[in-house]
Amino acid sequence: MSGHNFMKLAFSSRSENESFARVSVAAFVTQLDPTLEQLDEIKTVVSEAVTNAIIHGYNGSSDGLVTVEAEIDGDTLSLSISDVGNGIEDLELARQPLFTSRPELERSGMGFTIMENFMDAFEVETSKGGGTKLRMKKRIESKKALFN
Repeated sequence: MSGHNFMKLAFSSRSENESFARVSVAAFVTQLDPTLEQLDEIKTVVSEAVTNAIIHGYNGSSDGLVTVEAEIDGDTLSLSISDVGNGIEDLELARQPLFTSRPELERSGMGFTIMENFMDAFEVETSKGGGTKLRMKKRIESKKALFN
């Protein structure tokens, strides 16, 4: 088996598709034999990113498109989750723990903080009215990863 593999999903910005994205990425990454903790962290990151795209990128509208890309190269998972929605007005502020632009939805404002803590690398690319793309990486230390 080669040490390189990838997948790409694109789906409507509907909240029920968040679980589809989470389960799809989890199934994809199992080829690296992650620990349950690593798998839970990856699923949480995907949930946070997709939910943010739906709620903040498209203001909850189901008319948008969310794209999830995952790539495995050796023992490293790279994730990219993007939308072509509103973009983030003030990225520095949005990355602050407990900040939320949608307090009426009882959002905790911890999404970026959680993603940064669960992944080894985390980048945000955004433009007002042009959408947001999150790029993340996580090294999966497993017996299977060592042999690919």
